[in-house]
Amino acid sequence: MQSRDILKMIRAYKLDTGGDGHSHVTKGFVSESLLTEVVSLRFMETPPHSFYDWHTAPVCQYVISLSGTLQFTTGLNEVFILKPGEILIAMDTTGFGHKWQLIDDEPWKRAYVVFKENTPINFTTAE
Repeated sequence: MQSRDILKMIRAYKLDTGGDGHSHVTKGFVSESLLTEVVSLRFMETPPHSFYDWHTAPVCQYVISLSGTLQFTTGLNEVFILKPGEILIAMDTTGFGHKWQLIDDEPWKRAYVVFKENTPINFTTAE
């Protein structure tokens, strides 16, 4: 990867369900140079200090975080922080799932972008 490519990437976290039935997080990036076919877009806002207990993703989707800082936790206690401008790729549609909580005083504003089934995912793992 050339250094100019690194500058054109956005931090991302991918949640998948492993063979053990638990969600697992992989840190990486999405690239601005790749297009992904999508089927829908939805915006949501959740008040500051909210949390959402154990759940799976309803569909495979990008979650583009616009405001609010969240702490995500998987069933095996993998923890990561999602900041504004970062992307969650939620693909853990089965199994035990994950939970999240807002950890700052901002509402969580986000866009859910559902991608087409069997579409290559715009994600590169962090090295």
